[in-house]
Amino acid sequence: MATFPSQLTDLPQEIIRFLAPILPNLLWAGVILLLTPWVVRLARHLSDRLLKRVETTLQKFLLQMVGIVIWIVGGVAALNIIGIETTTLVAVVGAAGVAIGLALQNSLSHIAAGIMLVSFRPFEVGDAIEGSGISGTVDSIGLFSTTILTGDNVRIIVPNNNLISGVVKNQTVMGTRRVDIRVSIGDRPLQPTMQQLLALVTPHPNVLTHPKPICQVQAIAYHNTVIILRPWCQAADYDIVRSEVLLMVKEYLDRSASASPGLLLADSPPLQDS
Repeated sequence: MATFPSQLTDLPQEIIRFLAPILPNLLWAGVILLLTPWVVRLARHLSDRLLKRVETTLQKFLLQMVGIVIWIVGGVAALNIIGIETTTLVAVVGAAGVAIGLALQNSLSHIAAGIMLVSFRPFEVGDAIEGSGISGTVDSIGLFSTTILTGDNVRIIVPNNNLISGVVKNQTVMGTRRVDIRVSIGDRPLQPTMQQLLALVTPHPNVLTHPKPICQVQAIAYHNTVIILRPWCQAADYDIVRSEVLLMVKEYLDRSASASPGLLLADSPPLQDS
């Protein structure tokens, strides 16, 4: 009965005796793990300066890769100091490779998709895109996901595989865009009305002269004609041109309706961008 308390008394000494040989290694491993975030920040800062001339999309991707590589190196170094052989760790991981592959298949597909996005460049940082049900400006393309900023300043993280496997509309890459506006003119004279609308939008400072604006007939019905007005603008000016041209056309139609009561507007869809 006297041995049990004595064993409890000796337990702290046994723990100290066990930890004494590995305690310095544990401390060094802890130091490495504490220094790793600082090294990541330093490496990203230096890489950012060195990669200033690199295209923005590739630059952000490489900076993220630098951080991941340093974390892996730091983790492996900490394991080695503790005494865990990385060769043994690799063997264990290899033995469980099938299970790990199945568990991480989505993550691996996102990594592959990220590499494809950076390699094939369907869009770049700064492009306005629509894809995976989201519309906004590309802020960064990472290893697992792409960051998109919406027009109302919301940050959205989209998995890379969702973008590479779906339809993506790049609204910036061509440089210019055409603004299509449907206009119902009732039974107004067709040619004079089309000329007046063209004369209305052509002087707009953000409307391009090459290609020049055009106006075409889209549909004809009883007592009503629908035409489509198509000015061109720079891709970055699309929203403002669309809004201001719609406003100008609406004001023109209101003035025309007051001067000509026979103008029919209720029988056709409202002004809209198609």
